[in-house]
Amino acid sequence: MAQTVEFKSNGSTASGYLATPASGSGPGVLVIQEWWGLDSETKRQADRLAADGFVALAPDLYHGELAGHTEMDKAGKLMHSLPPDRAGRDMSGAIDYLASHKAVTGTGIGVVGFCMGGMLALIIAANRPDKVKAVVPFYGFPQGEMEPDWSKLTASISGHMAEKDDFFPPDAARALEAKLRGLGKDVTLTVHPGTGHAFMASHNALGTHNAAAAEKIWPEVVSFLKATLQ
Repeated sequence: MAQTVEFKSNGSTASGYLATPASGSGPGVLVIQEWWGLDSETKRQADRLAADGFVALAPDLYHGELAGHTEMDKAGKLMHSLPPDRAGRDMSGAIDYLASHKAVTGTGIGVVGFCMGGMLALIIAANRPDKVKAVVPFYGFPQGEMEPDWSKLTASISGHMAEKDDFFPPDAARALEAKLRGLGKDVTLTVHPGTGHAFMASHNALGTHNAAAAEKIWPEVVSFLKATLQ
């Protein structure tokens, strides 16, 4: 079952797409959008997680704005004009909403993010160590000034990066993995051979969708989340 829900966001309100499993309950997972917005692909990923037994919430970080999958310029503008503090409040509010939801079970909240969402997933994990216990970032990760205070991070991380990616280079992913491991963090950032940025995205906006890789990786995502959150 899926529905649009509203939740508190530090004195304001935000909304999102909530997908619940047929069983009626399961671990809570936040799904963070690509730069297009809360589009059909993000909702599909939430639905897929619900089908695998999770309560999945995808917050609408653009507050109703959306770019089509052929509108890369618009997507870029939306991403760069997204107020970081508002995005942080909305993600944090979504985490609290999930944590208090009667259908959510388990020991913590998971976060799955794609592209921009992968970067934001890692940031919110570092900022909400009280709730976030598992993170699965795809393609994206914070770099340079965008990096949070990693010392607070307690979640386990299982990331999936592209080998051919000008947005988030694989060497930078490997460097971040080494840095976080050096800080004693539980992190693996796997660079998948032969893949390009957004290889999981069925909309194939960049012409990089890799169905074989996506089907291979997804069961690993589900297993990691279930093992970490239950």
